[in-house]
Amino acid sequence: MPRAYLLLLIAVVAETIGTASMQASQQFTRLWPSVLVVVGYGVAFYFMAQTLKYMQVGMVYAIWSGLGIVLIAIFGWLIFGQKIDLGGLVGLGLIVAGVLVIHLFSKTAMH
Repeated sequence: MPRAYLLLLIAVVAETIGTASMQASQQFTRLWPSVLVVVGYGVAFYFMAQTLKYMQVGMVYAIWSGLGIVLIAIFGWLIFGQKIDLGGLVGLGLIVAGVLVIHLFSKTAMH
C-alpha cells in the first residue's frame, strides 16, 4: 500500500472514532468519549494533512469523507443500533463506487 493511502486510511479511521465518540459523548456531557472526539479529530486532520504531500486536496477529501460516511454508518448500525434502509444502502453503495472510481481510474489522485 502506498504511503499516501496508509496515511489517509489512518485519517479515516481516526475520524470515524471521533464521530462515533461524539454520539457516545451524549452532547459532550461524558468526559472520556468527549476526549476521544477531540483526539480522534486531531489525529484525523494531522494524517489528512500529511496525505496532502502526495495527493491533491480534492481527491484526499473525497476519499476521506466518502469512506468516513460509510464507516460511521456501519458503526451507527453495529454499535448504536441505528437502522439503514434500502435507500441508505444504495446511497452508501454509490459512495463506495465513487471512491473506487477515483482510486482505480483517476490519474489526478496523486501528485
